[in-house]
Amino acid sequence: MLISDELTQYLYSTVEEFTKNSDKVVIAFSGGVDSSLLAKICKDLDKQVHLVTIGFANSHDIVFSKSISNSLSLSTNHIAHEIKETNISDDIKFVKSKLACNVLSHIENCIAFYRISKIIKYYELGHSFLTANGFDELFCGYDRYRSYYQNGEESVTTYMEEKLANEDHMMREISNVISELKISSYQPFLSRSFIKYAKTIPLEYKIKGQDDLLRKHVLREAAIRIGVPKEAAMHPKKAIQYGSLIHKYLLKNKSIFKV
Repeated sequence: MLISDELTQYLYSTVEEFTKNSDKVVIAFSGGVDSSLLAKICKDLDKQVHLVTIGFANSHDIVFSKSISNSLSLSTNHIAHEIKETNISDDIKFVKSKLACNVLSHIENCIAFYRISKIIKYYELGHSFLTANGFDELFCGYDRYRSYYQNGEESVTTYMEEKLANEDHMMREISNVISELKISSYQPFLSRSFIKYAKTIPLEYKIKGQDDLLRKHVLREAAIRIGVPKEAAMHPKKAIQYGSLIHKYLLKNKSIFKV
């Protein structure tokens, strides 16, 4: 069996396990390969799929997600919420008050998911949502994997474990922040069983070398095979804080919010 076929089976079985008790799912959606893959799988599992995207006006995520949700025939249930400067300041202050750490990427992600949770609550979409977190850690999505690659597979593996630990920590922080709204988030691809499987996939299927600017190759191949639009499947990584322009806004106003 091809690695991509085996991976596809695990992807579907993992999502099916997480969604077996619900006919409706809400997904934090950017239009990139990760969230598009999750959305397509949920659609194939006959779930009623709702997509939520946040970002400042004309941000990458707002524009790109609209195009991809339309290609996936999911635009009817897609909320692309534009963040306004006038209403994000309270979000930032609240998130800062809930976090013990001062890691900028954690603050940015908590702000993004807090805003997503507020949208879910406002539109009465339920009390939980899914995210595709885990793929970047497990399939060498981060650009820094390229610099570790030249030091050998052990170096890459060590970095992967560090990133998984960091992601687990950050998702627990996010859970704490959004619990104020009585909303929960779930990450199928950070489950123990999926992590265990993903680690068995040879490194060569994830990253080709230190000059590999795309990475996550077998995941992108699986995405295309199940019908994710090529535009999304082959899209370079763009983290939510950058795609939404939250990072840019915080840097511009760091003297006000002390981030």
